[in-house]
Amino acid sequence: MKRRQLIQAAGGAFALPVALSLSSLGFAQAAYPSKPITWVVGYSAGGNADLRSRAMARAMGEVMKATIIVDNKPGAGANIGTNAIIKAAPDGYTLGMGSFAPLSVNPSLFKNMPFNPLDATPIMLIEKGPLILMVKGDSPFKSVKDLVAAAKAKPGQLAYSTGGIGGSHHLSAALFCNSAGLDMIPVHFKSGSEGATALLGGQVAMMFVQMYEAMPMIEAGKLRGLAITSPKRSPLQPKLASMAESGYPDVEVLNWQGLIGPKGMPAAMVKKLNEVANKALLMPEVKDKLLSQGNFMGGGTPEQFAALIKSETVKWAKVVKDAKIEQL
Repeated sequence: MKRRQLIQAAGGAFALPVALSLSSLGFAQAAYPSKPITWVVGYSAGGNADLRSRAMARAMGEVMKATIIVDNKPGAGANIGTNAIIKAAPDGYTLGMGSFAPLSVNPSLFKNMPFNPLDATPIMLIEKGPLILMVKGDSPFKSVKDLVAAAKAKPGQLAYSTGGIGGSHHLSAALFCNSAGLDMIPVHFKSGSEGATALLGGQVAMMFVQMYEAMPMIEAGKLRGLAITSPKRSPLQPKLASMAESGYPDVEVLNWQGLIGPKGMPAAMVKKLNEVANKALLMPEVKDKLLSQGNFMGGGTPEQFAALIKSETVKWAKVVKDAKIEQL
């Protein structure tokens, strides 16, 4: 295998690369990668998508002996970053984080999408993250049943907070209200943390919170978890019932993230990147952090990830329509 040393990229490099031969990918071209790879994230630095991307980029860089640089392009519900990935040259030098919102929700939420999510090349699912239905620590609601009874007794009076229109917090609550026949008022904030602050302050009655954000507040007694949106209980919160156990099996929400590439990537390159990503996912610095946050491991084939994107798009289109969520 021909080897070529690459210059370590300033500030963002993750490894000194030794090139993979494209002959192993079925290409009679120069060695790949022969230059740094860019990993685009459609969210700001410091958030879960960004941190997971950086961990995966480092791990994949180690496996490939390549330089992978993370580039944050936030905005428009991650449409800006996702658009940059999908419309890049399909040469393997632009990859990125493809997630729940831009790939499966935004097509129903935005009037004018800058890209067709089906044009993305799915490479591998990285994780699925459940949410927890939360109330304030001293709330009178001790169960989902209590909350439903109160909301039905006061239609149009109880509120819930979200981290923005069409986000997982909002859609989880909309799905729950529709499933339980509740009339509750959404209060939208700029971020999930602001929504949680409103819940802590008693401004709203409930909020669906990402598990990794919810656990510290549950352990501190500031908030109380009523149920989790995964199909089964989490080993990290074994006393917390699932929404299905609580009587609402339709309220299954897993906020997923995965690795995608531009439209038209060669199948052999996708296969090789999938193999690299699966190896990276199992490295302790990725796997341990992912599981410690209550997320479920991804992995698998590009075809499995593509099937998930399609099924989720159908599911959330119905939720947006049923809840009459106004397009952006």
